[in-house]
Amino acid sequence: MTTGTVSSKRATTPIGVSQTRPHRAFATNKMQVSSLSMTQGTLEGKVGVVFGVANKRSIAWAIAQAWATAGARLIFNYQGERLKENVEELTSTFGDKTPMFPCDVSSDAEIKTFFEKVRGETDRVDLLLHSVAFAPKEALEGDFVSTTREAFRMAHDISAYSLVALTREVAPMMSNGGSVLAMTYYGAEKVVPHYNVMGVAKASLEASTRYLAYDLGPKKIRVNCISAGPVQTLAARGISGFSQMMKYYQERAPLKRSCEPAELGATGVFLASDAAAAITGQVIYVDGGYQIMGM
Repeated sequence: MTTGTVSSKRATTPIGVSQTRPHRAFATNKMQVSSLSMTQGTLEGKVGVVFGVANKRSIAWAIAQAWATAGARLIFNYQGERLKENVEELTSTFGDKTPMFPCDVSSDAEIKTFFEKVRGETDRVDLLLHSVAFAPKEALEGDFVSTTREAFRMAHDISAYSLVALTREVAPMMSNGGSVLAMTYYGAEKVVPHYNVMGVAKASLEASTRYLAYDLGPKKIRVNCISAGPVQTLAARGISGFSQMMKYYQERAPLKRSCEPAELGATGVFLASDAAAAITGQVIYVDGGYQIMGM
């Protein structure tokens, strides 16, 4: 449905679907190799906490891979036993002892317990990735005006408030400053049919990013969003009309495409690195230029 995943009894990921077309495969592989070589060592010595990996197509996983390649040591969360095996299999590629702990982001108690376990692994955190969102499927199919009170509450709690709750817990561990990164989508800014309450929740997420950036700036903690174009994720499949959305990007974006997961990873490394030390409270669009178009 939207960005990332991991919520209470239900998970979601970014709205993203990047279509893979055979004639672009070679170019994509070259881009991935180039992105990896450019970022190696950029995050050496840094410790990152990743929320939102559900499977190998998750945007959170693309960014986690890029952070790890850039030298960061990572700690992961997972949502319930159903997703544990998926996350365990993926994180094992970083080594059998890669830390991962359960955490339902709709529970303050579980968030607190999660970071107590993180403190058992490290006394410092430098990076936090929030790639978490959820709305009931029916809320992404009909009209926005039909959104129920419970669907509205749930979407905002899991997709937006969780950023505030996670940042509050991690901030004391960012003793040398840090970078908090959240995933958003263009539906926060403009109407995207059927994105409905998730667009409103993403607007709340983006506003929360700005207020957090203001609060935490004196502590040298930066807070930014990446607004990804459509990418093929499990969550994206839950959005009615998603295929048509992809078609719009291919027809109207200046680059005639959306984005690739590796490009989101490279942007994630940049925003986590010292190269972005003066950037905070911003939404960075990685969408083939679609956001600039008026028609």
